[in-house]
Amino acid sequence: MKRFLLFFIISALCAVAVSLALRVTKKTSNAAVTALLPRETIALAHLPDFRQTRSEWYRSDVYQLYAEPAVQEFLRNPLARLRGQNSFSQTTQEIEQLDPKDAFVALTSTQNDSSKIVGGFRFRGSQSDAEIVIAKWRASALGKSGVKGETVDYQQHRIENYTVGLVNVITVYDDHWFFASNDFAELKAILDRADGRVQDRQSLLSTDETFRAAMAEMPVSYAALFYLQPKVFAERLSASQSANQRTLLQQIRSVCATTRFDSGKMHDFIFIGTPKLEQDAELTRSSAGLGTKDTFFYLASLLNFSQQLALLDPATTGNFVGASVQKIAKALAAAGVTVDDWKAAFGSELGALADWPANMHWPSAFVSFPVADAARAKKIATILAHASDEDAHWKELDRNGVHYLSMQSGGGFLVMRPTIAVSDRIMIMGLDERTVEGAIQRSANPSSELPNSAAYKGAVRAVPAPTNFFAYIDTALFYSRLDATLRPVLLMGAAFLPAVNENVDLSRVPPAELVTKHLSPIVTSQRYKGEGYVTESIGPITLSQSGIALLAGIIASGQVAPGWGWAPSQLLPSLTASPTPSNTP
Repeated sequence: MKRFLLFFIISALCAVAVSLALRVTKKTSNAAVTALLPRETIALAHLPDFRQTRSEWYRSDVYQLYAEPAVQEFLRNPLARLRGQNSFSQTTQEIEQLDPKDAFVALTSTQNDSSKIVGGFRFRGSQSDAEIVIAKWRASALGKSGVKGETVDYQQHRIENYTVGLVNVITVYDDHWFFASNDFAELKAILDRADGRVQDRQSLLSTDETFRAAMAEMPVSYAALFYLQPKVFAERLSASQSANQRTLLQQIRSVCATTRFDSGKMHDFIFIGTPKLEQDAELTRSSAGLGTKDTFFYLASLLNFSQQLALLDPATTGNFVGASVQKIAKALAAAGVTVDDWKAAFGSELGALADWPANMHWPSAFVSFPVADAARAKKIATILAHASDEDAHWKELDRNGVHYLSMQSGGGFLVMRPTIAVSDRIMIMGLDERTVEGAIQRSANPSSELPNSAAYKGAVRAVPAPTNFFAYIDTALFYSRLDATLRPVLLMGAAFLPAVNENVDLSRVPPAELVTKHLSPIVTSQRYKGEGYVTESIGPITLSQSGIALLAGIIASGQVAPGWGWAPSQLLPSLTASPTPSNTP
């Protein structure tokens, strides 16, 4: 018995030691990079372990879906062309050969309109073996295979400078580290830190209070990290913005985001260091009672009306929003609707839901606001209705204590009748009368179909309780409805447009049930903690990744709406596609 007890104690101590060692190793991984960078670093992207991330990617839900034989057969033509190019597979093999750890890229300065960038990684094996691979990448990046570098000796290191036109690529090896930069001084500085010649620890990024506050809200381990101090960019953007908009930008101290794999799911953490923006209110998520068993999207968010209306300043909205929102902003200003009017008319919680019943070809959606003052709410609703389309005819009527405004649209292929309903408890706005009327009825007697569904309850448990934002997307329900609507169209396209099959075989679209078994809900929760907002999102892909993918698709297709006037200004880390299943280790 004593031996068993002794064995149990020793085993427990070993388990604790291993756990602590792993945590220290993961923290050291981050510290190894931040100790190389200056305190004033503006942006940082960090990938701790390529091999581990790739292994976890193969076990993810998205990759398991991709690896399904039916999906592979559907994508046979594009995959064949990709394999024919062979460049992706070759690059992956070269990365595996180096086995990079702590790969990073950092923007350290933008003074005098000159950006200083530094990056690097730890590699496996000898420097001569690493140089075989890196030399190929260098030649490809510079566009020439015969570029010769200028060699400079510094502190027993051999720095090489490769120049093509106005582009400098300066590289150096330091034991098992490889570093590169576009600036000599920056590369020398990173060598000094790596070799321990910098004694002032307060000059390092790892000791910066803003950075430490952001990292305190991040998980210990992650697949990729992105960090940004937006002060420099905020100052440049503020010249063209209103005073309120400048204040909002300048209040953001830092942005930090990580992504990792969690039991096959993607799990994002995002921290935005800024003062609390919302009014003192509680996120009740009571609008979930407006959902049904066919609800695939639900969002609840607290709003700060003073901040929202500041962003809709008619003098500057052209920089951020489209013409339709500009018209609404101008109409509200012309009618004398102030922040106090908004606060008096409505509660601070916005709800948004989308349903897709099985017998409908397309989904229906609506948004809701709690009503505090029905008279003021009706006035604002009327302004919103007429400002959205000045030429439209709006029908107004009262029924069962609810005031309805509905647009009388003409005929056409797609007939919509936007409707706004205002009761003494809630305002609901949707694209058709039936949807809005159904939501109004459920507001009087809230439904439990969405809140009590297994998918919703499981998603809620996966993230911390939100204090100001929550979003839920039932991806399996959405895909099954989308499949039912589009599959007949795709099959018809396969029959009448044979050329389309050169890209994908439309007659072999995978069965909906095969796809949905790999899909789980996407859920996002945001709360104010410490000195900023912490957002967690988990799912087969996350809400932020979905947004990035959508934005990338819009940019790639060139379909940016005229008049929006925005441009992408930050780079977020993402996991690239992996090799085909046949190449999986």
